[in-house]
Amino acid sequence: MQIILASNSPRRKKILTEMGLDFKIIPSEYDEKLESDEFSYDKIEDLATQKCLDVVRRSDKNSIVIAADTVVVLHNKILGKPHTKENAFLMLKSLSGATHSVVTSICAINTKTNRAVTQSTTSYVRFNNWSDEMIHYYIDTFNPVDKAGSYGIQELPEGYVDKYEGSFDNIVGLCPKAVKAVLEKLNY
Repeated sequence: MQIILASNSPRRKKILTEMGLDFKIIPSEYDEKLESDEFSYDKIEDLATQKCLDVVRRSDKNSIVIAADTVVVLHNKILGKPHTKENAFLMLKSLSGATHSVVTSICAINTKTNRAVTQSTTSYVRFNNWSDEMIHYYIDTFNPVDKAGSYGIQELPEGYVDKYEGSFDNIVGLCPKAVKAVLEKLNY
């Protein structure tokens, strides 16, 4: 059985490669617009499922398609991709000195049996207090406009993160333990 990653994310690709999985990439073309920014696990799992289904429709019938969606959540509100440096600044300012959660939902579908499995993993991150200069430096250096919550934890300079709890890879975009669990449930 062929594993298909329904994502162009270099971070997700790296995590699956480090897990020793042989896979190919067919990026999802699903338009992931949210009706509201209120967080719920159902909402994020549905996004992952829709991304997965988009690729399942374009895959052969002997595959396991894996899709994921990662969101940053602060005060039960989803902080999506900022798309502009101005929005990134506002998001990072709101995360400064605060603890937030990072939720990655995975959906995997066996195209032969049409069996689907979803699983969500939550990690917690606490940032130190960031000055405006720190925020501008981060945005100008790493241009995080395409990242949920306006940051990638793996690229944050020293002194930006106070602590994190849970899976670091989950914060990056894919929890290996969760991938292993969904694959086992699909008898891979």
